[in-house]
Parts: sequence; structure tokens; C-alpha cells
Amino acid sequence: MIVFDLKCGKSHVFEAWFGSSADYEDQQARGLVDCPICGDRSIEKAVMAPAVGAKSNRQADVSPAAMKAAMAALAAAQSKALEGSQWVGTAFAGRARAMHAGEEDHAPIHGQATIAEAKALAEDGVPVAPLPLPVVPPDACN
Repeated sequence: MIVFDLKCGKSHVFEAWFGSSADYEDQQARGLVDCPICGDRSIEKAVMAPAVGAKSNRQADVSPAAMKAAMAALAAAQSKALEGSQWVGTAFAGRARAMHAGEEDHAPIHGQATIAEAKALAEDGVPVAPLPLPVVPPDACN
């Protein structure tokens, strides 16, 4: 795994992980890399601080197996957190707003929202949070 600091055309700087430099180049060439803040796809590598090794008396290596185990633990935690939550797909923003306004009973939901919808919900004080990992919609398994 490799991490890059990336910068969009609107000067948002963010961090992204890739399997290798070649994976980054491939995804960038196919237009799959975009800014998580504004959605801009004009992305370039940002200036990064140099990697400074650990002291010689410390081992700080993270093996691929350890990284996979950490990702699996994160996926399991997210799955457990979503137990009892209803997938509402693209209706998420509307449903969350209706619950916040008292027009609909409160219930745990998860779904999809555009960047603009997520920003509007946050600006209006609707308590929402992004999931750390993508969710496969239930109907995608059919």
C-alpha cells in the first residue's frame, strides 16, 4: 500500500491510499480519482513531507497481512454498526431531513447522498456521518 497527498483544482488537499504507484496512475488515467470534498476530478499529487524512518531501536513495519487484518476489522465494525439500519439508497438525504424535522419517525438508516446533499444536511444541523467503507446496496446482490 502507498499513500499520496493529493490536491484538486480547487486547492483541497486530501490523502488517498493505493495498492501501488501504478494503481494510482491507472485510476487517475481512467478518471476514477476525485476530491472527496468537492468532487473535482482535476487531481494532482500534492507536496508531501518526506517519510522519516523510525529510530533504529524500534520496528514500525506494517505488513500487508496486518493491513488486511486492520481493514477486515474496520469492515466488521462497520457491518455491526449497520445492523438494524435500513438501506434507503438515494432517498437518504430526504429521509434524514424528514426525521430531523419530525415529519418522520426516527430510525437508523444508511444510503447514498451527493456531496452537495451531504453539505446541505451538515449546514442545516442534520446529524449524519460518512461511512468509512463503501456499502454494497442489497439489490446489487441479485
